[in-house]
Amino acid sequence: MAQTSILGRIGQLVRANINAMLDSAEDPEKMLDQLVRDFTNNIAEAEEAVAQTIGNLRMVEDDAREARAAVDEWGGKAKAASRRADDLRAAGNAAEADKFDDLAKVALRRQIGYESQAKTLETQAAGQTELADKLKDGLNKLRARREELVQKRNELVSRAKMAQAQGQVQQAMKSASIMDPTSELNRFEDRVRRQEAQVRGMDEVAASSLDQQFAGLEADEDEAEVSARLAGLKAGG
Repeated sequence: MAQTSILGRIGQLVRANINAMLDSAEDPEKMLDQLVRDFTNNIAEAEEAVAQTIGNLRMVEDDAREARAAVDEWGGKAKAASRRADDLRAAGNAAEADKFDDLAKVALRRQIGYESQAKTLETQAAGQTELADKLKDGLNKLRARREELVQKRNELVSRAKMAQAQGQVQQAMKSASIMDPTSELNRFEDRVRRQEAQVRGMDEVAASSLDQQFAGLEADEDEAEVSARLAGLKAGG
């Protein structure tokens, strides 16, 4: 029976351990998408099965009501024929009375037949009602589970996008750190300091040369003084 197989699939989906399936999935988002599609398809089949089952139930209920109405109708006919037979027999017309008794028996047989039919139809209606209730319950559970899956999928996608955005921000910050303008300024400052140091060195070299020149000049002056004193000594005899 198609409805029974649908009930089986509904039970499998409702009892499925979604978390375990997601834990073992290589791509949880794709797994959730597939599960949502499976639930959506089974919900559509369950809705069709519920509609068909309820439609069959209503037909059986209609047939059962008609059978019960026929039971009452043939019971009334049997009663009317029996009364007519009694009246004819009381009037001394036994032959005609027997005919109406026979009609009453025919009506009673019809009544019995419809009673049996009504019982069978009522049993079928009870089974259809139980099946329809199970399908409705399963359908509601499927809808609730699908909503849970959709929410879980949306949450997972949102978290994945947030993680991706955070990764991009961290990568941008890392790139900005590598291209930090302060590092360029530091290198430029080092170059300026080296240039300044070189200038100071050149100044010191220049100053050293000038000191040597003055030192030479002073030495010449001292030597001239020595020569003058020596000449004085010689002149003084």
